[in-house]
Amino acid sequence: MPDRPRLLVLGSGEEADQSLLEAIQSLACTLCTAPDDGWPSDSFDTDQEYSGAVVLGEPARRLPALLAFENVLKHLPEGVAVLDTNLQIRWCNNRFFDLTGRTEPDSVSPVGLTFHDAFGSPQIIGPDFSPFHTALGAGSLARTTYRVGEKVYFDVLATPVFADGAEYPSLLVVTVRDISAEQLQVEKLKAIHQAGEDLGDLAPEDLASMNVDERIELLKQKIVQHTKDVLNFETIEVRLLNERTNRLQPLLNVGMTTEAAERELYAEPQGNGVTGFVAATGKSYLCRDTSSDVLYLQGAVGACSSLTVPLLHHDRVLGTFNVESTKPNAFSEQDQQFLELFCRDLAVALNTLELLVFERATTASESSIVLLRDAAKPVDEILNDIAWLQTKYVGFDPEAASRLQRMLKQTRTIRQLIHGVGEKVAPKATTPVMHQNPPRLKLRLKRVLVADGDESVRQAAHELLARYGCEVETSHNGEETLLMIRSFHYDVVLFDAEMPDMHLIEALTQIRDIHPHLPVVLMKGFGYDGAHRMVKARQMGFRLALYKPFRLDLLLAELEKAMAPPDDPSAMKV
Repeated sequence: MPDRPRLLVLGSGEEADQSLLEAIQSLACTLCTAPDDGWPSDSFDTDQEYSGAVVLGEPARRLPALLAFENVLKHLPEGVAVLDTNLQIRWCNNRFFDLTGRTEPDSVSPVGLTFHDAFGSPQIIGPDFSPFHTALGAGSLARTTYRVGEKVYFDVLATPVFADGAEYPSLLVVTVRDISAEQLQVEKLKAIHQAGEDLGDLAPEDLASMNVDERIELLKQKIVQHTKDVLNFETIEVRLLNERTNRLQPLLNVGMTTEAAERELYAEPQGNGVTGFVAATGKSYLCRDTSSDVLYLQGAVGACSSLTVPLLHHDRVLGTFNVESTKPNAFSEQDQQFLELFCRDLAVALNTLELLVFERATTASESSIVLLRDAAKPVDEILNDIAWLQTKYVGFDPEAASRLQRMLKQTRTIRQLIHGVGEKVAPKATTPVMHQNPPRLKLRLKRVLVADGDESVRQAAHELLARYGCEVETSHNGEETLLMIRSFHYDVVLFDAEMPDMHLIEALTQIRDIHPHLPVVLMKGFGYDGAHRMVKARQMGFRLALYKPFRLDLLLAELEKAMAPPDDPSAMKV
C-alpha cells in the first residue's frame, strides 16, 4: 500500500526484538531495514522518504547509520554534522548547510571541509576553547560558543561516537544551533547595565571640580550617548516632574520640533499627550501608530510610532523618557523592556544627583544657620548697646550719632552677609527637592524683634526664622524692648507676656505710644494668669497668639497674619 508509513529500522539482526517489529507491522507500517555495520551500502536506497526510525540494540553504535539518512534529519531545527577524527565533515543535514552561509543553489557542500573552514574560521567564545579535541580525547560531551562576524553566534555541542569495543571514539556528531538573538540580547542587557552604572558614576574629583549645572550637562551627554549607541534610538525627549506644580519640565531633547520641546505638559492622564499619561499613571506606553492614537501629540517631524516609559525610583515618578521613529510599529515589547531597564538606572542617577544637590544645599543652609546662631548673641548685644547709646548721646554729639548709625549699618550687614553666604553656596537643584522648606515670601527680609527673657527662646527664634529669610533681633527685657523699638524699625514684635521687669499692660501701652500701628504677637507659657494680664491685653485690642513652646507652623502663620495689609481679611488686630 503506497500510503503506508515507512519506518527505518537499525539493528535488525540478532539483537532485534522480533515481537516489537511484529507489533509495529501490525500497525500497517512498512519496515525498511538498514545494514548493521555503520554506513549504508551502495545498494541501499538512502533517498527514500521515511516517517521515522526505530533503533534497536545499542543506540550509540547505530547513530552513524541513522545520521546517514538525510531524509530523516533534514527537517531538524539544529544543524547536524558527522566529523571524523581529522575534524573533516563526513556528512551534514540541510540546516547545517544553511548555517555555514551556503544558501545559493550552486554553493559548494561543506562535506570534506574541516568544521572551522566550513564556517570561515569562527572565533571561539568559550567556555571550552577546544571542544572537538575535548570530546575525542576525554570521550565525553563538549560544548562551546562560536562567533561568526559581529552578530552571529552558534551553540556547538560535540558528541563522541564509539565503535564496538573501541577505546577511543572514531566519529563526532556535532549539533549547531543559532543563538544570535539570545546572545545579542544578553550583550545588550550587559551594555545597558554598564551604561546605567556610567550614568551614576560621579567620582569625588568630579564633585569637587564641577558645579551642579556642569554635572547636569555631563549627565545629559551620557544619556544621549548611551541611548544612541546602546539602545539605537535617535529621537529622544526627557522630562522631569516638578512634584509641587505637577509640571513636566524639559531636561533634554534630540530631534524634537521646537513646538514639542517648548510644549507645556503636566502629569495628567488627559490632555497632556502620551507623556502626561505615562507620568500620571507610572506605566509605559507603546504607540504603534501615531495617526490613530488619540493620546499622541506630535513630537518629532514625521513620527509614526513612539515609546514612552516613566522614570521610576521606588515607585516615585521622577519624569518620563520618550523616543520616536518615522517608521510605523518601530518599537517592540523587547525595546520597551530594554528602555525600562535603562530608565531604572537613569532614575537612580537623577535621584542621586538630586540628593547630592539637596545635601549640599542643606549643608550650606545649616552652616549658615549655625553661623547666624553663634553670631546672633554678640550681634544683638551690639545692637542693644547702639540703641542705648543713641538715646544718651545722639542729641549732644552729631559725629557720635553718625558713627553709631554707621556701626548699626555695618552690624546688620555682617548678619546679612552670613545669611547670604549660605544662599550663594547652596546649589540649584536639578529637580524640585520636596524636602526643602516651602517658601514664605511674606516673611522674607522682614525685621522681627523677639522680646523674651529666656535665652533658649531667643536662640530658637534666630534659628527658625532665619530659614525663611527673616532678619531677627532680640531683647532681654521690657526696658530694652522699648529702647529697641524707639531706635529701630521693625515689621513685627514677638513679645513675652511675662517680662520680669515690666508689667504687660505698661509695656503694651508704651509700645502703642511709640508706634501705634506696630504689629505685636504675644507669647505666653501655659499656666494660670492670676493678674488677668491677658484679659486686659485683649481689652486693649491685643490678643494672645502663641503658647510656648510654640509650633513652627503656628509661629509662621501668626507672623504672616500680623504683617498682612490692613484690608487683608487675615490681618491681625493690634
